[in-house]
Formats: sequence, structure tokens, C-alpha cells
Amino acid sequence: MNDSTQPLETNSAGIWVNPSDVGNANKRPAILSVVKDLPNIVTLLGLSSGVFGIYLALVGSFHAAMIAMLWAVLFDWYDGTVARRIPERSYVLRSVGIHLDSLADLVSSAVCPAIILLSYGNFSPWFFPGALALIMAGVVRLAYFDTFGVHGDGTIIGLSIDISPLVVALVFLLDGVLDQAAFAVLFYATVVVLAFLHVAPFRMRKMVGRWYYFVTAYVLIMTVTYFIIIGPS
Repeated sequence: MNDSTQPLETNSAGIWVNPSDVGNANKRPAILSVVKDLPNIVTLLGLSSGVFGIYLALVGSFHAAMIAMLWAVLFDWYDGTVARRIPERSYVLRSVGIHLDSLADLVSSAVCPAIILLSYGNFSPWFFPGALALIMAGVVRLAYFDTFGVHGDGTIIGLSIDISPLVVALVFLLDGVLDQAAFAVLFYATVVVLAFLHVAPFRMRKMVGRWYYFVTAYVLIMTVTYFIIIGPS
């Protein structure tokens, strides 16, 4: 990170990077200028996929919603990889990207599965507490993580927020296998347990390295599986 004694630098988008200038209104870039950044574009693609998943859940296309939600996770995993391949990326783009990533995560990994739960329960009031628990846990967790980040030993507190869509998609494979009432109970319980784990005081090692291959393979396999379940229209 640059300090005020260093000269201003710009990236290809011409955005000033000196942190001391962030509070200077005259040197703030235009809002949409931060979108001309490949990592942020990847993040927004993930957000778009998550919102599409919400739409599909609202119209009752749950299996298609699972695919959209899973791809939102995959985009989220790779926006950081893309960012690390751009060493000259500006301070402003990095800073905005961090917040953009958290907001996109909230939509794709908390709001989306919560809406799927509500929609599957025909928006019964009984399903509202479970959906609210997941969203609130996501908000608290992401705010905490944005403040404290990864510990020096490479661990984080609580279950990573992007695990929820992966687990929900796996559990949802039992839809149609179990009795509908039994599956609704299982689905509800899964969401509540995930909400608790996101804010639970245990440590897990941040998933990096080979986990990228696992998550990529998982999303691709689940995508094919759900396409098979959906079948020809």
C-alpha cells in the first residue's frame, strides 16, 4: 500500500492510487470507472448469476436456480485469482473490489439460498426465520471478515460464506427422492445449521491452492447433474 510520501500512480484506467487522496473529492474517480476492471467485472458476473438464481427461485425453477447459484460461487472464487494477475492494479480498484466482493457474496451466498428456501416453502411464514437467519449470519460474518480478515496462521473464524451454496446444491439433489415434507424439513434444517456455522467461534483453514480445482470440478459436475435432472424442455 502506498503512503502520502510516494508519488501518485495510475493504472491503465487512469485512476489515482495514493491512499491519502481517497478522501479528496476532487481526485475521486467516477463511479463507473471502477467497472472497467477485469477482477471487478468477474465479481459482477458472479453477482449477476446470483441475482439470476434468485429470479429462477421466485418463478419455481429450483434446479436451474442451483446452477446459477453455483456459478456465482465459481465467479467469486476466481475474481481474486484474476486480481492477483494484475500487479499494477490501483489502490482504488483494489479497495472498491474488496467491498464489491463482499456485497456480491451476500447476495449470491446468503440472499440467494435464503430466497430458494422461502420459495420452496411457498413463502410460508414458517420459512421466514430460517431465511432471515442465513442472511443475518451472512451480513455479520462478512462485516467481521472485512474487518479482521485472515489470521496470520491462514485460518478464518467460522464457516466461509461461499460454502452455503455448495452444500445447499448438494442437499437439493434429494428433492424428489425424499417425501416433500421430509425434504422441506431437511432443507430448512440445513440452512439453519449453515447460518450458525457461519458465525460459530471455530477456526477453519482458508480454502486456497488445490481447493480451486475441487470447487471448479464440483461446480461443473453439479451443473451437468442438474441439467440432466432438468432434462429437455
